[in-house]
Amino acid sequence: MRNNLKSVLAVLLCMAFTNQVKAQNNQLVHFNKAPLKQDVFIQLPLGSIKARGWLLKQLEQQRDGATGMAEQLYAEDDNLGSNNDWLGGKGSSWERAPYYVKGLIALAYTLDDQKLKEKAQKYIEWTLNSQQPNGLFGPPKMKDWWPRMPMMYALQSYYEVTNDKRVLPFLTKYFKYELANLDADPLKEWGKSRAADNMEIAIWLYNKTGDDGLLTLVNKLKAQAYPWIDIYNNNQFYYFGDDFQPKHMVNVAQALKFPAIYAQLDQSPVYLKAMMNGVNHIMRDHGQPEGLGSGTEFLAGTASIEGVETCTVVEWMQSLETAVRIIQDVKIADNLEKVAFNALPAQFSRDFKNHSYYTLPNQVQSIHGEHGFNQDYSSGVVSSPYSGYGCCRYNMHMGWPYYVKNSISATPDHGLAILTYGPMEVETKLNNKRIKILEETDYPFEDLIRLKITTDENIKFPLVLRIPAWSISPTVKVNGALVKGARAGTLLTLNREWTNGDRVELQFPMEISGQKQVNNSISIERGPLVYALEIKPENKITKTHPVNGFNDFEIRPASPWNYGLVLNRNNIKDAAKLVKSEMPGNPFDAAKSPVKLVFKAKKIPSWTLAYNKVSAFDVPFSPVNSEETLEEVTLIPYGAESIRLSCFPVIGESQKTSSKLTEEFNTQMPNDWVFYGGGWFWKDGAVHAASNAGSGGFGINGSKIVANATKFGDLDFQASIKVNTDGDAGLMFRVSNPAIGPDAYQGYYVGINPTTGTIELGKATGLKWISIQAQKYTFQKNRVYQLRVVAKGDQFSVYVDGMEKPIIIAKDKDYSAGSIGLRTYKAQATFDSVKVKKV
Repeated sequence: MRNNLKSVLAVLLCMAFTNQVKAQNNQLVHFNKAPLKQDVFIQLPLGSIKARGWLLKQLEQQRDGATGMAEQLYAEDDNLGSNNDWLGGKGSSWERAPYYVKGLIALAYTLDDQKLKEKAQKYIEWTLNSQQPNGLFGPPKMKDWWPRMPMMYALQSYYEVTNDKRVLPFLTKYFKYELANLDADPLKEWGKSRAADNMEIAIWLYNKTGDDGLLTLVNKLKAQAYPWIDIYNNNQFYYFGDDFQPKHMVNVAQALKFPAIYAQLDQSPVYLKAMMNGVNHIMRDHGQPEGLGSGTEFLAGTASIEGVETCTVVEWMQSLETAVRIIQDVKIADNLEKVAFNALPAQFSRDFKNHSYYTLPNQVQSIHGEHGFNQDYSSGVVSSPYSGYGCCRYNMHMGWPYYVKNSISATPDHGLAILTYGPMEVETKLNNKRIKILEETDYPFEDLIRLKITTDENIKFPLVLRIPAWSISPTVKVNGALVKGARAGTLLTLNREWTNGDRVELQFPMEISGQKQVNNSISIERGPLVYALEIKPENKITKTHPVNGFNDFEIRPASPWNYGLVLNRNNIKDAAKLVKSEMPGNPFDAAKSPVKLVFKAKKIPSWTLAYNKVSAFDVPFSPVNSEETLEEVTLIPYGAESIRLSCFPVIGESQKTSSKLTEEFNTQMPNDWVFYGGGWFWKDGAVHAASNAGSGGFGINGSKIVANATKFGDLDFQASIKVNTDGDAGLMFRVSNPAIGPDAYQGYYVGINPTTGTIELGKATGLKWISIQAQKYTFQKNRVYQLRVVAKGDQFSVYVDGMEKPIIIAKDKDYSAGSIGLRTYKAQATFDSVKVKKV
């Protein structure tokens, strides 16, 4: 009976607070107080912005799918069961319940859904009542700063929509406890990685209370966190040896907001520019077509068969949502939309009942099996409520609701800023006058956005509008009159007196374009949407779950996928035919896609599934020759498919380097070198194979970086090599079909092993390593050696440190030509001064 009474009280409190929302919203916007950066945009209270149209459909599917049914799907004590530790039980939910509540409460109040509010309220009530006299809150046995951080986001959202008087004193007391105890119990692991979450809420509270101790806390958190400023500015993700935290892609995405958050205290360029420097480094070395970096779970390079984790997608989005309000760089919002409209829907089934832990740019099937990722899960790309590891099934719920709540912000000069677009409406007060803006659009599936102003009385305020950088000749009209100054890549401010019924029309013409991707392939874009080959899926239920309507699916292609596009890279728009149809309720349903592109293409018969028969081989290096019949293929939005091809080869005559190559690694990672398994990074004028500590995939034992733009037969190949640990490292040559895995390639390898005192020449075939010849030689760890191989026909000679006579002379005729590369086997190593020439 006591538990029932508690539930009833929680519901009554929830209803009472909800009824107060509209009256209180205007009181809850507090701009930055001195000494913080003053020109920062601020979130409107949760619930001020409502979704409409296709965007509302995504939220409704969340409600009816994985979010609304989460407590039934994950009913164990250690997850979201009624006996979990965030409801006072014996379970160990740790981060899972806070993750879930963070997204749940945002969804509940964006939809104004009473049942979802009640689900959230029981967690809010328990959390607020859990605070100890010293200020600590949450499960008493949980000795970790990190899981409290996402719960504080939930409390922030809850306060802004309810004005519950308990929240600010609660957070004040906790932050005093934290400040007093961080020296004795400093941040570690996940908390050390994700301190920006803590810092953001502390600054938010400072703007409510003016307590200077909160800024002291922010500085202490910054000092104890990983050095994200240096990491982003100087591409140092792999600089931490066996500590995997700074290369863990969820951490990297989550900490992207770190520099912007701290830039509110110190506006030095080193802080203001760090985030975009980091994004640029990530996209250069690990970028994927859908707008963010790969991570499985660690930064994983540019290969089209590496994936991105659902947690990474939603954390990348939140970081950009925070940063764009502070820095107000249009490129940040452009990137945010690209991720939201492509990567986010791609992670989910069309009904939001399932997700995929990882999604891949070229994911031609989704079946159980090992890919060789740094963190590998047999269900990692399978569509399931239980895909991969557990974190994403709890964290994913904030993606769409946070996009809505951050699309429109309040400006310090008593205005509004629309930073990202979609069908929605905002209702708030400016200068104590009610204002409502209805945003009517099918954007990003169309280029026209119509804003309708509703107000009880005339009101003067600035309306800031983002003009996307990709837009071709954008126009803005107010009541039919053209506004001057609408330039792509800028923020346009309309500062005028607004009257009830005023209309603003934004036209952002979208041009079909291409972006260079891995192996000189190409991705196709139109506006913020990335397009992928329409592959007919063949779905097979592999498991039925106790919760009705929730199943696991394996998805295989029922139509060909191995196509290259026939086009001129300099004139892509003329190679495509745009096909539009009626806007459906859910535009991310492939069968009903409202926008399609038709291209000429040819099949590439040699491009097949890889050795493991789970994924495809990486996209072949373009141009690729094909004698197949010319066909038409259809591309649809990336987010509308569960299997896809988005890195396309271009058909043509091969242009691979075949005479000579010199690479000194003087400034950065080399162009057109792709790594397969493990991690590779640039430092101090050399390229390094990273530590794989903390990894669990079979691919990590043999990490390869291959210059896929090369093709050598008879060659003279040398490089300087330093093996830093146990294991071996060396040179690959005549390589084809590289994939993830120690011996997942066809070609030769010669490596040195200081631990065993051995130099060995061998080959990989059929996922097996075959030794051709080995010799003893005294090598030392951490010493540089010059390794050289000369291959002429079936004759091989191997030299060390300029010796006149080869240490190995051998013969083999399996492979006659292919790419060159570098490889390690269970080792960290350093490579420099690569020189290859045809002989």
